[in-house]
Amino acid sequence: MLLIHLNATDERPIYVQIADQVKFAVASGVLRTGDLAPSVRELSKQLLVNPNTVSRAYRELQGEGVLELVRGTGLQVTSTAPEACRTVRRELVRSRLRSAIEEARRSELDPAEIESILREEWAKGNGRAKPTMGGA
Repeated sequence: MLLIHLNATDERPIYVQIADQVKFAVASGVLRTGDLAPSVRELSKQLLVNPNTVSRAYRELQGEGVLELVRGTGLQVTSTAPEACRTVRRELVRSRLRSAIEEARRSELDPAEIESILREEWAKGNGRAKPTMGGA
């Protein structure tokens, strides 16, 4: 089951949040090539949003080649979607890290301190006591 969490404090429109989270689900393997996306009705009910919002997110995903319509079945993940979605996910994370690093620089934090904070937060996010970071 695809779990999508909307963030009320996110400045991005809801349909963009939905589309991004579908891409992240594809990138992480939760949704695989050939899997069907939840129906518009099902997802709008789950998220408590207007079906038109979900439809718009799905149209965006179709336009980007992430989902394709299979007549009589629904929208399925395309064969090219996993790699494309991993690329999108990397770029989004990279952009957010750039913003955080720039803020840290403006705050005149030492690069070693920035790295230490990143390692601590990485460890917290992974539920580990000792900070370790591996490759992508």
